[in-house]
Amino acid sequence: MPLKLSLKPGEKFVLNGAVLVNGDRRSSLVVQNTAAILRERDIMQMEDANTPARRIYFPVMMMYLDSENHDEFYNEFVLRMSEFMNAIKDPSALALCVHISKEVMASQYYKALVTCKKLFDYEQERLNYVPEGVSDGSVEDRNTA
Repeated sequence: MPLKLSLKPGEKFVLNGAVLVNGDRRSSLVVQNTAAILRERDIMQMEDANTPARRIYFPVMMMYLDSENHDEFYNEFVLRMSEFMNAIKDPSALALCVHISKEVMASQYYKALVTCKKLFDYEQERLNYVPEGVSDGSVEDRNTA
């Protein structure tokens, strides 16, 4: 089934490892066969893999884009996923991890990337959590002290 991409002016995307940039007008591109495609918003640089969930996403993305170095990225994925799963207890987050692992094992890397983004949401909820009565150091807290 063909994939239709609607691209914004100047939007970047990766097609089978090649970085392409759309021109100065909105355009559409139809891909007729199977290809590894990621839009700019889904591409992560190594230095942006700075949280546990992002450290899972990055090697999955690289397996999707760079099949020549699959084993290296797979080993990194296994390490990061194991660390993440050992650190959490939430059943829904653990189920997401199992789902991602199954997608990776089935070489369904794009699907795994989509599922990984759900871990970003889980992680963000935990990182933003401040228990009631505990100061987060904000200006409001300092002004009321």
